Amino acid sequence: MIQAFGLTSNSRKDLPPAVDDVSFEARAGRVTALLGATGAGKTSALRLMLELQQGRGITYFRGRPLHRIAHPSREVGVLMGDVPGHPARTVRGHLRMLCAAAGVPVRRADEVLEVVGLVSLRDERLGTLSRGMDRRLGLACALLSDPHTLVLDDPADGLSTRESHWLHGMLRAHADQGGTVLFTTPEPKEAARAADRVVTLEQGRLVADQEAAEFARTRLRPRVAVRTPHAARLAALLAKEARTAHRSVEVVREGGNRLSVYGSTCADVGETAFRHGVLVHQLADETGDMGPGAGPLPGEAIQAAQHPQADVTETEPRGGEETHGGPEAQSGPEMRDDLVVHASPKANEDQAPHTSRASHVSPTAGSGPAVSSPATASRAPAPLSPLPPPISVRSAPSPLRPLRYELRRAAGIGTGFLTGAAVLVTSALTALLLAGIGHTPQARLLAAWPRELPLPPAALGAGLLGALAFGDEFRHPALATDRGTVPRRLGLLTAKLVVAAATALLLAFLTLGCDAELLYLVYGQELTEVPADWLALGASWFGLVVGCAWAGVLAAGIFRSTTAGLAAVVAVPVVVVPLVQKALEGASVRAAAGLPARLREVFLLQWPLGGERYLAGAVRVIAQPVGGALTLSLTALLCAYLLTTLRSRAR
Repeated sequence: MIQAFGLTSNSRKDLPPAVDDVSFEARAGRVTALLGATGAGKTSALRLMLELQQGRGITYFRGRPLHRIAHPSREVGVLMGDVPGHPARTVRGHLRMLCAAAGVPVRRADEVLEVVGLVSLRDERLGTLSRGMDRRLGLACALLSDPHTLVLDDPADGLSTRESHWLHGMLRAHADQGGTVLFTTPEPKEAARAADRVVTLEQGRLVADQEAAEFARTRLRPRVAVRTPHAARLAALLAKEARTAHRSVEVVREGGNRLSVYGSTCADVGETAFRHGVLVHQLADETGDMGPGAGPLPGEAIQAAQHPQADVTETEPRGGEETHGGPEAQSGPEMRDDLVVHASPKANEDQAPHTSRASHVSPTAGSGPAVSSPATASRAPAPLSPLPPPISVRSAPSPLRPLRYELRRAAGIGTGFLTGAAVLVTSALTALLLAGIGHTPQARLLAAWPRELPLPPAALGAGLLGALAFGDEFRHPALATDRGTVPRRLGLLTAKLVVAAATALLLAFLTLGCDAELLYLVYGQELTEVPADWLALGASWFGLVVGCAWAGVLAAGIFRSTTAGLAAVVAVPVVVVPLVQKALEGASVRAAAGLPARLREVFLLQWPLGGERYLAGAVRVIAQPVGGALTLSLTALLCAYLLTTLRSRAR
């Protein structure tokens, strides 16, 4: 269950807090609706509960706050707004990537896709999904780790009537299996028909906490729905008779030929229409409206339909509205698709809405009229969708989990492959141009590094790929609501550094190979001879490319932007290298000759396989201006990243 105590958001300037001392419970096995108009504080309350927003108060999920849960995604499934995935990633690839982050088997992605009905769209890009399909994918992401609790922010926003019924059927099925469901909605009728308990917010404060039946009885107003081609005339007649009889009757024009009559009955309205010869196409009692001006539910529409049954007219209900009509209610050619219409000889009598909860029934053709209540009417016509099977065996925590996630994230879109291809083509063309001009050392020729550029194309490309590793996380925060695998975790940073290094090494090797092969084909073997100091040059080359990739990763992680990561890479040769050169301009009176031997004496180490040479080579690389500047930049960025990580954890 969910227990929220004293949720209060931080106020800005002189404005009151969006959420002010809100406390409520959402019990297991039940569906709880958080109701409120736009700006009432529903989303802010959820963000406070999920620790995504700073404020006061605490929320317990089965007795534990979220930051005390080792694997939050296994306890709480979250849907906040649209699915924050890269628009070029496929539906199946997005779910498989989240499977790796949560540590669940990859087959779980196919299971939830089948449940939410997206199997036929599994190869579609996220950017091409409609609003309804995006909502289905969001529910699939929430169900991926088999959580006990579902927290959803306005899940039916923008959905059609049928999709809304399907969504609330899924939530009901989850609650019937013992789970906890909390969703927000601005629509009173949706809350009444889909929830067991309704918590109402108004201007950030809790104003009501009621059972759904009590909410429907005390906060929803009954009305008589009338459809007639003479709406204006009938409205005037009803108002005139109400004044004559000294009764309080309110008639509202809903648009077109539709009227809503408050404070009257089907019998009174029908008799008035009959006496004055007014043709009526629809006449029905409804429960589930907040009064004049409340407006229809999202996706609610008036559809034409004809029903051959003479005694019972049954259409797809919206739930939360119970309708009893007289014989004239069936005479019109048009019926609302969101009502359950019962024709009976006693339709003229006033009937109170049922308060008892009915069991779930899926009607079939020829079945009798269904008895519904505001809390259960919507469940009768829509059979529940089967939930995915529970996860019986979970993998233990493994250092390979973030590595698998990063590999699927990087390989799931074509940005990295296109960047690599562009780097190889640019390097090859630059090498040909430099060879034609001449006066370029062979090492710079193979690396396609003109003296006029601060970095070669391969180093810039590796830096861009490194910056994208964290830039995409913040631009499309697929892990933002999962507090256990947010990008600030050091395990994920290590995985990104490993993948970035491997990508940079591959890019550096392919650049050398492609440049050498192209130079050989165009100019012959003269420009492709292996230099004598190839080992030191190779180490410097690979170190430069890997260092640029790491600088892009760390800078994008600190500044939360791909552009900032690439700017940090370019700043190393443009800003840091001149500073290092200026610091090393003066002659040194001391030399570091013999450093490997002295280290061996201090630590009593025996360097295997001539390790002294490799250590001396690494020291020489770092002693170069570019190498020293890159090492200094990486050290500063790593320290800044660790500092921001500790600061966010302290908060």
